[in-house]
Amino acid sequence: MIELVERQEHFAGRERDEKEVLGYYAALAKMEQMAAAKEPISESQIQLLHALVMAGGRRNVKPTPYRDGQNVIRDSRSKRIVYLPPEAKDVPLLMGALVAWLRASQAEGLPAPILAGIAHYQFATVHPYYDGNGRTARLLTTLLLHLGGYDLKGIYSLEEYYAKNLAAYYAAMTIGPSHNYDLGREESDITGWVDYFCAGAAESFETVRKRAQEASAAGAHDFSSPLRRLDPRQRRVLELFREHDKIASRDVEKLFNVSQRWARKLLNNWVTDGFIIVADSGTKSRKYGLAEEFRPLLGGK
Repeated sequence: MIELVERQEHFAGRERDEKEVLGYYAALAKMEQMAAAKEPISESQIQLLHALVMAGGRRNVKPTPYRDGQNVIRDSRSKRIVYLPPEAKDVPLLMGALVAWLRASQAEGLPAPILAGIAHYQFATVHPYYDGNGRTARLLTTLLLHLGGYDLKGIYSLEEYYAKNLAAYYAAMTIGPSHNYDLGREESDITGWVDYFCAGAAESFETVRKRAQEASAAGAHDFSSPLRRLDPRQRRVLELFREHDKIASRDVEKLFNVSQRWARKLLNNWVTDGFIIVADSGTKSRKYGLAEEFRPLLGGK
């Protein structure tokens, strides 16, 4: 199925999920490269991240221009307008102003979590694209956190915090006296959103702190070097190995919400890379174990 997905053929109820997964992890890997390069935030970076988000896993993409028309966010059930973003003609000016503010605020030493929270809100408020705004906003904020020294070796994710209570996420984002950008939202008090965002960051960091303490108590050493060699998908798969000595393709399917064929393709690539080994080559369900080099990353397991 992965070859068909790459050719952009459609499968009812399935194609959107797989394309989003393929695109998001490609963009996440690029975001980490940007963070490592420590280059100043730019509009071209944001546009490239969006292009990867929407490309379904293709890597050879060009930065996406901003939308050229009006978009409207509606309630999926009632179809009523939830939010009316600014007009397309204003988007380039607003995005330019956002990036200029980010650079100036970084130079002034504004704490990275606050900077990232404001950036997330303003990006979602401008809504510069027809689709993919939420994923791109989260990538932008993660990039800002990384640049501000809050990367924590790539082992935390605000996505989990949002996913636990999407209602709270959308409630925190719903600010202002009107659903119309031009009727007050651009001047609204966003303290509640920033509080929500920083609480999510704090919760994620606390999770990492507890893991570090558990690993230290078990006699673990600093394994940041091998951890940084893993891509975002591999680091997430480590969570499976924290619970199971061996995994199968169905575990990867469920973790990433993808097809069996794509899961098997990933597993085969990881065997070639030396991340995992074939632990049981049974004909019905092949099992995989974590390579010995990376087992210390599991802490006391």
